[in-house]
Amino acid sequence: MKEIEETNFFEEVKEGITLVDFYATWCGPCRMLHPIIEDLSNERSEVTFKQIDVDKAPNISKEYGVMSIPTLILFKDGKEVAKTVGFMKKEELTSWIEKMI
Repeated sequence: MKEIEETNFFEEVKEGITLVDFYATWCGPCRMLHPIIEDLSNERSEVTFKQIDVDKAPNISKEYGVMSIPTLILFKDGKEVAKTVGFMKKEELTSWIEKMI
């Protein structure tokens, strides 16, 4: 899973299906979700998985209405198509992704 920044955010999500994990290093649920997303990134080749630290990217976080973390936003060719907030088990996250792609 690749870490992205505000400066390259739009470039990173402009093509294909991209799931972006908005997280913070101090967030417990974010740390619990990270290995699940890491597993999915190795299993799902049709989705690119990226993460962005909300503390380092306040403008992007604000633009996408990220008020709580973890927030996962699914993009298709640069456009937001789905958003979910909070921790999810692997099965729940897999089902959510499958419904959205």
